Amino acid sequence: MIDVILGLQWGDEGKGKIVDFFAKDYDVVARFQGGPNAGHTLYRNGEKLVLRQIPSGIFNEGKINLIGNGVVLDPISLEKECEQLTKFEGDLKKNLYVAERTNLIIPTHRALDKASELAKGNSKIGSTLKGISPAYMDKTGRNALRVGDILNPDFKNMYEALKEKHYVILNSYGFDEDISQDEADFFKAIEFLKTLNIVNGEYFINKLLKEGKKVLAEGAQGSMLDVDFGTFPFVTSSNTISAGVCSGLGVAPQHIKEVIGITKAYCTRVGSGPFPSELDNEDGQRLRDIGKEYGAVTGRPRRCGWIDLVALNFACMINGVTQLVMTKADVLDHFEKLEVCSAYSLNGKEIREVPLRLDLAPYQPVFEAFEGWHTDISQATAYDTLPEKMQRYIRFIDNYLGVPVKYISNGPEREQLIKI
Repeated sequence: MIDVILGLQWGDEGKGKIVDFFAKDYDVVARFQGGPNAGHTLYRNGEKLVLRQIPSGIFNEGKINLIGNGVVLDPISLEKECEQLTKFEGDLKKNLYVAERTNLIIPTHRALDKASELAKGNSKIGSTLKGISPAYMDKTGRNALRVGDILNPDFKNMYEALKEKHYVILNSYGFDEDISQDEADFFKAIEFLKTLNIVNGEYFINKLLKEGKKVLAEGAQGSMLDVDFGTFPFVTSSNTISAGVCSGLGVAPQHIKEVIGITKAYCTRVGSGPFPSELDNEDGQRLRDIGKEYGAVTGRPRRCGWIDLVALNFACMINGVTQLVMTKADVLDHFEKLEVCSAYSLNGKEIREVPLRLDLAPYQPVFEAFEGWHTDISQATAYDTLPEKMQRYIRFIDNYLGVPVKYISNGPEREQLIKI
């Protein structure tokens, strides 16, 4: 049995805390896509931790944590992440496994990312410049180096051959940057990577499933950043939806049971791209300040707006979401008036479907207004103790989506999660 946890918006929905909370009920937590551009934030005794590539079940004693083949792995970032976590989790190596088919991010991938983004001028996608897109391009272009390759005695020559291919492209951009320090760090990190549990990921996880182990598949980014179904071209480079679990871990679809979708009580987006319910006003700034909406990896301020139910309904449909977790509901405690986007308007016509290109037509949000509850819910532990105005807000979302909100997060700590 595999249950899936993934984001339903443009990322940053608070998946790390939710995976950390649910992990105790599973034997395995597995990341199935994305790279170090994703930051899953957890809190331990009030201290903030950001997991970039390591699955969010790493703090649960005795749980297997697998980095799947659908991930693009930056060894430098991984080594630093492990060093950061050792004071909280003594021996990471005993519970951390890496699939040998996982693609590697090498230093010239980051250079290519920067060169490509600079060349776009005013049409920038908003890349985190972590080398994600070039690494996935090498995967589909059949040029990539994979984790299993580091055990090959000829790995250095394989690396040099790929680097030379990259330099041809970098020269075409007129981009010249010294990567010697990055290379030194990379090969040091490769030696560290060799000390981890490198496994044949698909056989490894299917054997565990055959033994009756429960697997929690963890997604990165969000559904509206999916390379196929997101707000193209302002998307990430991988399949962030539930279908990506199969190709990202090497498992068959019949193993998937619950699909747990994570949505904020409002909406945020980092970087460029369409955002119909965005608030470029005082309310948007209040959401940003109260919700501390700044990128976990980049520190970039997030764009903020009211919840977009058109996009959320689309994400529930393509993922087959069976239950919802609403995060950061406590941020809305501070608002006397709330709104939800329930439709898009184009030339006077209302639609409830996500169009092919939101960025190419003047779609306007259609909002419905709600009274805010203006009550501190951070100490609440049961749904029936929440304000009636908040319950009305939740019921409207339930009815619109046809998928039940099963949990509400009312604060950053693991325990601040109300089950409905």
